[in-house]
Amino acid sequence: MRTQARRLDGIPPTVFTQMSALAARTGALNLGQGFPDEDGPASVVQAARRALAEGRNQYAPGPGVPELRAAISRHQQRHYGLEPDPEREVVVTTGATEGIAAALLALVDPGDEVAVLEPYYDSYLAMIQMAGGVRRPVTLRAPDFRLDADALRAAVTPRTKVLLLNTPHNPTGTVLTRAELEAVAQVAVEHDLVVITDEVYEHLVYPGHEHVPLATLPGMWERTLTLSSVGKSWSFTGWKVGWATGPAELVGALLSAKQWLTFTSGSPLQPAVAEALDAEAQWPGELCRSLAGRRDLLVAGLADAGLSAYTPEGTYFALTDISALGWPDGRAFCEALPERAGVVAIPAQAFYDDVEEGRHLVRWAFCKTAEVIGEGVRRLAAADLRA
Repeated sequence: MRTQARRLDGIPPTVFTQMSALAARTGALNLGQGFPDEDGPASVVQAARRALAEGRNQYAPGPGVPELRAAISRHQQRHYGLEPDPEREVVVTTGATEGIAAALLALVDPGDEVAVLEPYYDSYLAMIQMAGGVRRPVTLRAPDFRLDADALRAAVTPRTKVLLLNTPHNPTGTVLTRAELEAVAQVAVEHDLVVITDEVYEHLVYPGHEHVPLATLPGMWERTLTLSSVGKSWSFTGWKVGWATGPAELVGALLSAKQWLTFTSGSPLQPAVAEALDAEAQWPGELCRSLAGRRDLLVAGLADAGLSAYTPEGTYFALTDISALGWPDGRAFCEALPERAGVVAIPAQAFYDDVEEGRHLVRWAFCKTAEVIGEGVRRLAAADLRA
């Protein structure tokens, strides 16, 4: 008897679950999965406690509680000059991951093509396939991981309906420039594409670089769904509270799918997230300044261990190429790493269709404390990392 639907064929378990389980089983330091070692603002946690005590424990409205939708609108206006209508152009999601799922299920019919930057967050692969879509990867190639506008144009065909964009980009740390985004906008307008932008690392951009939401470019608001969340920039990854903004037609389509996924979630957390967006608006900037130092600590430590890293422009991840160490691929390296060094990392090949391009890339997270990062790179420097 066949027990699994064919729509799941070929979708492996998420690599994050596998490698975090390996860290737990071996007691290794987890420099792989991107969750911080420290929580976000205490005032926001207190706001969640108040909401619990005040009885906000039943279903929230499907689109999200009104004060959070209003706070999201203010956030977009304050940072980017966008003014989405909280009633029609904002919806709260169960993290950006549900936003991605709902957007793709709402917008992609079987056989529709989805152009997507590669490497990609692995939920993109899963949800494009579950929606019946066809991936059209556009590879950000080492060593600089820049967007090739010609490769983007070549990936778009008459069957392409959606472009799925991630900037700041996980796992490369690339922040797309205004010029690169203008090339994206040109392709989207020429081919009448809907663009889904995953901007969860929007506030984690390092000096010399700038996050420009695609929706702010001429002609792009009306065709762009912008996704983000409180998880990364305010260090509440376990709360799973995200949002989508955009024109009412696209937000309404996303909501039409989202209502059959979770309907709603995190009722007492939603007013607390509104508190984060309004009262703790400066917190992500402080976090980013701290992360810049931890980024430099990790990159330097990896280099000392013989693992030269590409310095990320944003996010809290860095990639290394381990091909010189003699391992057949990054997965073999990462599976051996807990025993060799007491550290866990993520094999980036899980994020590629282009197997050779990603085979020897490994992702490291620096959202950990400086003490954890320091211990991790000391262990790596002391270990024999060759195959």
